[in-house]
Amino acid sequence: MFFRTLSGRFLLLTIIFVLLAEVLILVPSIARYREDYLRTRLERAQIASLALLASDGSISDTLAEELLVNAGVYNVVLRRDAMRELVLSSPVPGPISATYDLRNPSPPELMRDAIQTLIDRDARVIRVFGDPVREAGLLIEVTMDSEPLREALITYALRILLLSLVLSLATAALLFMAVQRLIVAPMRRVVMSMTEYGKSPEDARRIIVPAARVTELREAEEALSRMQTDLTNALRQKERLAQLGGAVARISHDLRNILSTATLVADRIESSSDPAVTRAAPKLVGALSRAVNLCESTLAFGKAEEPPPRLGKVALRSLIHEVIESERLAAGASSEVEFLIDVPGALTLRADFEQLFRVLSNLTRNARQAIEATGKPGYVELSAYEQDENCIIRVIDTGPGLPPRARENLFAAFQGGARKGGVGLGLVIASELVRGHGGKLELVRSDDEGTEFRISLPQGG
Repeated sequence: MFFRTLSGRFLLLTIIFVLLAEVLILVPSIARYREDYLRTRLERAQIASLALLASDGSISDTLAEELLVNAGVYNVVLRRDAMRELVLSSPVPGPISATYDLRNPSPPELMRDAIQTLIDRDARVIRVFGDPVREAGLLIEVTMDSEPLREALITYALRILLLSLVLSLATAALLFMAVQRLIVAPMRRVVMSMTEYGKSPEDARRIIVPAARVTELREAEEALSRMQTDLTNALRQKERLAQLGGAVARISHDLRNILSTATLVADRIESSSDPAVTRAAPKLVGALSRAVNLCESTLAFGKAEEPPPRLGKVALRSLIHEVIESERLAAGASSEVEFLIDVPGALTLRADFEQLFRVLSNLTRNARQAIEATGKPGYVELSAYEQDENCIIRVIDTGPGLPPRARENLFAAFQGGARKGGVGLGLVIASELVRGHGGKLELVRSDDEGTEFRISLPQGG
């Protein structure tokens, strides 16, 4: 319906408010009109009495009656020189029911008397006092019928109400057109833009261009434009991620088969009689097994899900030793990065060994590469301790700290990469793996003195 719209309700409220304002003005207006009406009767009565006095009372009864009829009164009493004189008179149809003094009335009294006159439907005889005009005496007093006064007040009130209705309709129409042009039309444009944008959010041509002249609507259009732009970019990035995920899944599938073959070869190497090969073979097999598991996990990640952790009892110090050994091999003998371990030997927790290895390996590798990028010596420390029912793992380095952009988008895919050439997926995957254990990965600090990550894991699993 029309009155359910913003324009319809604004139109209706405008009419109501204008009428309400006119009603508030109506009562004082009626009171003033009644006062003017009675003063006019007093003036006419005074003129009639002066005409009689000027003729020394030598007028006929017919003429005297005509003067009273023209004045609209029954009799006229004029007080001059402290003497009260009945100047004109005619038969009064009934007793006097009310007396009104217009010599010094207050506004509340005038409004009260006006309302009473409108309410009283019976014809009554009233007496009115007033001051003669131009000081033609001390007091003038008339008696008159109240019915003509009431009819005049009703006619005047109806005219005022009709005029108020016309003014309210005209004002409402003007405001309606103004609201349509200044508010409703821009809002419809915003709604239409949202509707069109919803049909194809990837199309940048459908993003609204702010054009409103009203400040608030302009701000709304600018906010909508920013939101649509961000959403379009996000959808494009999501599409690229989906395509990349499909490509990575296909690569991981083929790489898994290649690594499986390499694992079989590594198993045969273990039987070699060479002591150096015998020592290196288990690490090679472990690395290949982790690579195969990584391919399996990548295939699952391509399906937008990480496999649930396979919980088991993990000796944390032993796991961290493996992480450090892998990083030492990757760093080479020329690396000036030192690795420190501060983990109690008896500290264990229920976790997925491979997934936790991936998390710590990722954090340790990032720390090592950050220090190596400076060309200066430094150290990476992995420590752990128990706190309440949780196991706290800290990874601390003395690197240059993360760039501001990396800190702002630390756990956002393809946005939080801190290393040149990195894609920003390592911390995202690490955070997901930690959350899969019911824990939390967070950045404690990152400044010129280094970076510290903190992992909190439920010790009971």
